[in-house]
Amino acid sequence: MTPDQVRELVRNRYGAIAAGEASSCCAPASSCCGPAPDAATQAKRMGYGDSDISAIGDGANLGLGCGNPQAIAAMRPGEVVVDLGSGAGFDAFLAAAQVGESGRVIGVDMTHEMLAKARANVAKLGLANVEFRLGEIEHLPIADNTADVVISNCVINLSPDKPRVLREAFRVLKPGGRAAISDVVMLAPLPAELAGLRELLTGCAAGAATVAQLTDWLEQAGFTHVRIEPKPESRELIASWAPGLGIEDYVSSAIIEARKP
Repeated sequence: MTPDQVRELVRNRYGAIAAGEASSCCAPASSCCGPAPDAATQAKRMGYGDSDISAIGDGANLGLGCGNPQAIAAMRPGEVVVDLGSGAGFDAFLAAAQVGESGRVIGVDMTHEMLAKARANVAKLGLANVEFRLGEIEHLPIADNTADVVISNCVINLSPDKPRVLREAFRVLKPGGRAAISDVVMLAPLPAELAGLRELLTGCAAGAATVAQLTDWLEQAGFTHVRIEPKPESRELIASWAPGLGIEDYVSSAIIEARKP
């Protein structure tokens, strides 16, 4: 499958999720998954608290993701945050509360349906410090040296060109800026019969990279202080994406931190 075909597959899948026509193996069940936990249950499994979920209300939390980048980002009032693959806006809205009116949050998503949903949520929440831009995370529509923090939640694994995504994250960060990412990492190669499933490619499993690969790509992009820590406690969450397939033996949620000198 070519990179463009991968992007189109991902775009179509998450467009359908935004439109309520499908769900993802990263959360509610699809054809490769079992009964679907609700979005709030999935968010709690990722490390979000009840206050996070209730603060945003309905519509932004789709239960997508594999962790909580807010927990490691240490955002401060007045900072600029860029959210890679912002979806319906859940993490962007939580970030907006942390950076306050003097700060700014820019979400980027390549899916028109997700963008429309996120912008509707902005209007509903009445937030003036959040904007969403259409774009691919390999080609961010953001100027150099814009962000204090780049966050992302289980999106980079979906990209067919992860090194370029990390180079783009580095480019848009200010000197001294930081990346705070939740994503999946590959612990062991998936068996061929699983690696070939399109549902697991769009479901945050088949496209995962190893810790060693991500470390190399981050360092090649120019990042320092790289830390990637798989989370063994994510097994239950990962297993819920595709019950019975055993993908929790091959991939794990991880926190990924790095700094731009």
